[in-house]
Amino acid sequence: MNQDIPARSKTAFIFDLDGTLLDSVYEHVAAWARALDDEKIDVPVWKVHRRIGMSGGLFSAALVRELGHEIGEDTKQRLRDLHANYYNAVSAGVKPLPGAVELLQHLTASGIAWAIATSSHIKTAGPVLAKLGVDPARQVVITRDQTRYAKPDPDLFLVAAEKLKVDITTCAVVGDAVWDMLAATRARALGIGFLSGGYGEQELRQAGAYRIFDGPADMLEHIDEVGGRR
Repeated sequence: MNQDIPARSKTAFIFDLDGTLLDSVYEHVAAWARALDDEKIDVPVWKVHRRIGMSGGLFSAALVRELGHEIGEDTKQRLRDLHANYYNAVSAGVKPLPGAVELLQHLTASGIAWAIATSSHIKTAGPVLAKLGVDPARQVVITRDQTRYAKPDPDLFLVAAEKLKVDITTCAVVGDAVWDMLAATRARALGIGFLSGGYGEQELRQAGAYRIFDGPADMLEHIDEVGGRR
């Protein structure tokens, strides 16, 4: 997918990765749950799921609030490393969500700018991007390694818009979590919510989504409704 965007392009889309383009949310949940278990930290799995989409650092801060006491920096780093290792061990089986590859191909063929911006580090995001036909050397991919803060801060989306050379206010941020929608609002971009990550329609709408789709295939079917026409 060639990312040479002609000057006529006005609309741009910035996509989250896990749960938005890849069917990988529950692999991340399981990886975090195993990491917590290894460290003898008892947190209900459903609460882990509610934090997917945050960076590892913000996840650790939420964990401290859940436990009611501080945990050491060494433990936090071990948790992040364990999560990455457990996720990478199963990520070969992760598949693109229906319509994800076709959606990106349509945008490229239509001369519409797009980028991927994920709270994951390149250590976990890198190995799965090829499943989408995405090459970070040719397309704009922003990972947690490239920004100071992760969602719900807007940094990932702001950097993506800068790399695309577009105004963030002309962008639509597409994501499956409330953290994506909150970050989109703070960036002054439009938010498009997907139900493919486990969050409900009302939750996404309350967090700022102006349109909600089941997932990539549903968005592609209605692409003209969100400024994605040729």
